[in-house]
Amino acid sequence: MATSTSKDLIAVLQMTLDGKILDSEGGSDWVDSWADGLELLPPVDSFVLGAGMFSGYQEAMLDDHAAVSAMLGRDPYPRELAYAQVASTTEHLVLSTTLADVTWPSARIVRSLDAIRAFKQQGNGTTYVVGGPTLITALLDAGLLDELRLIVHPVLVGAGQSITGAFSSRQHVQLVAAEPFAGGRVTLTYRVRESDE
Repeated sequence: MATSTSKDLIAVLQMTLDGKILDSEGGSDWVDSWADGLELLPPVDSFVLGAGMFSGYQEAMLDDHAAVSAMLGRDPYPRELAYAQVASTTEHLVLSTTLADVTWPSARIVRSLDAIRAFKQQGNGTTYVVGGPTLITALLDAGLLDELRLIVHPVLVGAGQSITGAFSSRQHVQLVAAEPFAGGRVTLTYRVRESDE
């Protein structure tokens, strides 16, 4: 958990009402914009993501609107362009044991959760954890994630990928906010608690 001299690591995930981030075919057509998560956060001074997310994420942040439009199947929204501007100049830690290098100037590879822990202790600020179930699960298991914000969409898909993987032990969270959002969505904010709190 964050202390008064550590960074807050906050993850934002968009999910269905039945807890899926992807349907059985790997799709998430209920998500309007990947920029919605950043809009729920205080100003961020860093990002953390896993190698699996990084390749697609890096391409989406390129200053090439034609490539982004082709990837999205539409023109990027102004909020997505604003997100890309923030991301292009903000430090990124990419947790990976397999990537050899990253070409993005503000990104660096970290090889372990201990490196994330050391980074977290380097002063105040807010770090946006650009999820994925594997990363979110690992950070929760290691006691490094401070807050989980969920954008719950009013759709049920049945089969699909859950918002987390399997934990090594039960995780305890405390609801601190629940707010209605456009399109019938609900935003839930949970603080991660120590198991004995």
